[in-house]
Amino acid sequence: MQTIDLQTESIRDLNQKLHDQIGQTNQTQWEILNPRGQHAIACGIDGPLDVTIKGSTGYYTAGMNKEATVRIEGSAGPGLAQNMMSGTVIVEGDASQNAGATAHGGLLVIKGNASARVGISMKGVDIVVFGDIGHMSGFMAQSGNVVVLGDAGDALGDSCYEARFFVRGKVAGLGADCIEKEMRPEHIEFLKEILERSGADAKPEEFKRYGSARQLYNFDIDNAY
Repeated sequence: MQTIDLQTESIRDLNQKLHDQIGQTNQTQWEILNPRGQHAIACGIDGPLDVTIKGSTGYYTAGMNKEATVRIEGSAGPGLAQNMMSGTVIVEGDASQNAGATAHGGLLVIKGNASARVGISMKGVDIVVFGDIGHMSGFMAQSGNVVVLGDAGDALGDSCYEARFFVRGKVAGLGADCIEKEMRPEHIEFLKEILERSGADAKPEEFKRYGSARQLYNFDIDNAY
């Protein structure tokens, strides 16, 4: 176990040490102490590391993550796991706005609540939120899945493409071109698997599915002014 104390070392030095592990396998376990809400912790990891952050973090934690597992034993600020490519990011507390934005792959688990714009412009990531999510989540989301055990704010899935949204609680409102869709057996199977992976205590049958009505894909002369 490699331990880094951010009271005595800089974020730049920490991230450089994590980047230096590319291609190595003998130093895979990392523990980060005293994050104190600092920004850009554990960003740009490109390898199968296991990183635990002992406290809450600021902006862009675990951004651009690839292959690594990053656990945050606290809450996270805006831009959590932004543009992550693969791997797993787990937050024990809450997440601020734009969690998982533009993310291409991997699994993001938020065990508390998430603020506005979860998964905007996401491109393949799976996001599981144990609590509620805020407004405009999934805005222009292209692909991937958002699974919410609590409630969703207004304008869910606004202008989305082929991303899917599974919500167990109430939805305050759907965004442009987002509609409720049928829950088929393959969706139940997907939910069963991802809920188990994320450690969420919920039944797949309790969720409703939402997604694109596909009415914004083509130009319609009736909408022209």
